Amino acid sequence: MNRRGSIRRCTERPSLSSEQGFVLLDGLVAMVIFMLGVLGMLGLQGTLTRAQSEAKYRADASFLASDLIGRMWSDSANINGYGGAGCPSQPVCRDWLSKVAGTLPNSKGSVTVDANTGDVVVVVNWKPTGGDPHRYVTHTTIAKAGG
Repeated sequence: MNRRGSIRRCTERPSLSSEQGFVLLDGLVAMVIFMLGVLGMLGLQGTLTRAQSEAKYRADASFLASDLIGRMWSDSANINGYGGAGCPSQPVCRDWLSKVAGTLPNSKGSVTVDANTGDVVVVVNWKPTGGDPHRYVTHTTIAKAGG
């Protein structure tokens, strides 16, 4: 109490240097939280890009296999020439093999034909850089022309 009998008010402020230290610490914590958010977003972006690439490769492999089977249907009289080692000797199959190599990373295509039943197996293998190997396999039966 002061001389007049009233309660004395505390008008003293904390020192300015202690407030600045608190603001600095608060700013550092905010920056750490922000950076963790940015790193999380970058990780998510990388995962999404990888998943999108894998989906594109699967779609390309499916298209390439279906494309060859369609061409084989239109040339069913020569279907036996597409299988195994004979594939590169067929112009259509040779072009298909080069499309596979040019479309998918580290890729290779193969065709197996059962001459008796007309069963066809088309296999497309590929391996993305730094990724796991993948394989797309499709089976069909192509009826021989006139049969």
